Amino acid sequence: MATDANGLFWWHAFELPDGTVTPGDKSPALLRDEWKTLNLPDLAGRTVVDIGAWDGWFSFQAEAAGAQRVVALDEFVWSLDLTRSPEYWEYVHACEARNEPYDQWGPDCEFWDSNTLLGKRSFDLVHATFGSRVESVVANFMECDLAAVGSFDVAFFLGVLYHMREPLRALERVRSITKELAVIETAAIEVPDRSGPFLEFVPGYEVNKDPTNWFFPTEAAVIGMCHAAGFTSVESVGRLAEQPREDGILDYRLTLHAFP
Repeated sequence: MATDANGLFWWHAFELPDGTVTPGDKSPALLRDEWKTLNLPDLAGRTVVDIGAWDGWFSFQAEAAGAQRVVALDEFVWSLDLTRSPEYWEYVHACEARNEPYDQWGPDCEFWDSNTLLGKRSFDLVHATFGSRVESVVANFMECDLAAVGSFDVAFFLGVLYHMREPLRALERVRSITKELAVIETAAIEVPDRSGPFLEFVPGYEVNKDPTNWFFPTEAAVIGMCHAAGFTSVESVGRLAEQPREDGILDYRLTLHAFP
């Protein structure tokens, strides 16, 4: 849990203009490696949307790379008080001990406030510190009016797909706002002696104590879903963080480029 002295939660660690570095589960060096793995085209003059922006590191990086307009879109993280997540798990375990149902982490739990937006404070701090022109849109990507959000030359869909209950519909929505390129980064699996399109269903909070993990796809599954969603061509451009399991399944991070 990366929380600073002011009670702000950080997922991305930022190098600020005065030389200080914020806390963050993802270090500046790791973020630079992830940016490189995206294999992006020249963003100068392009429009970019960062779906599931969190602290906005990739949004601000796109702006620094010359993007004409950048929109950071999030709601889930921005509406949660992530600094209180240990309290949530205490509550979950107490309910389990009593064999009682419990509220899911998200809009149904007491740590959600879409008005105060406590989870957006780190984004707002960096935005002000950098004097950024990145636009923030507080919206549920799966439910909002995408026509109002607009269409973009480049869509970032980074670390989001495996959190989607309906991954195919999510990709259809990404396709609907993408004019040139969708950059899709996701947790993925490689199954020994199998090359087909598989989705591993993740029930409960079995992985990283995160109840928002739903499906871990193979590369073939992501490519197949992209085609089904309306993208005409898809190519794998990078992979990071390979971790083999005892049963031989390989967990890793996959990056693909999908073209309308």
